[in-house]
Amino acid sequence: MKLGIENNAFRAQLIVPEHRQLFDYWLECCAGRNMPCRSEISPLRIGKLLPGISIINVAEDVLNSTFRLAGTRLREIHDREITGQTLDALDLGQKRDYWLAAYRRTADECLPSQGVLKGPRLQKDHLVQYWLRLPLGPVGASRAQMILGHDHFAALPVAEQRELQSA
Repeated sequence: MKLGIENNAFRAQLIVPEHRQLFDYWLECCAGRNMPCRSEISPLRIGKLLPGISIINVAEDVLNSTFRLAGTRLREIHDREITGQTLDALDLGQKRDYWLAAYRRTADECLPSQGVLKGPRLQKDHLVQYWLRLPLGPVGASRAQMILGHDHFAALPVAEQRELQSA
């Protein structure tokens, strides 16, 4: 697999090894295009990543985009099954605009996006979320039809958890 300068720079920002693994696989599936289609992604090739995987059907208004698939780790974080739910139905609290911007960028610009977020949702401020979003769509599409995501969650260091409790 040959990485371009932009892809090398993006990959260098990925902290979680599973994100590098998924990104490399996604690039392989791109086969020189700006994004692969959903049918080119094989669950067998990313089996160990499935608990943190999501696939989102992108709607015209990104708020109405729905989770086509959400791994078991996402169900644990959201305290409910989110498959079939819209982005708007999630408990995003003050991070709503942050997430909408990330999903819009990935869908509208057909570019991978990634980030790190403390307290991924209300009542989960003791966690850090490392996230990756990758566009999926047919050849020649100017907008992603789906977004492939992976989320990794880790506990905040004990000292930071104490700070939250005393605040």
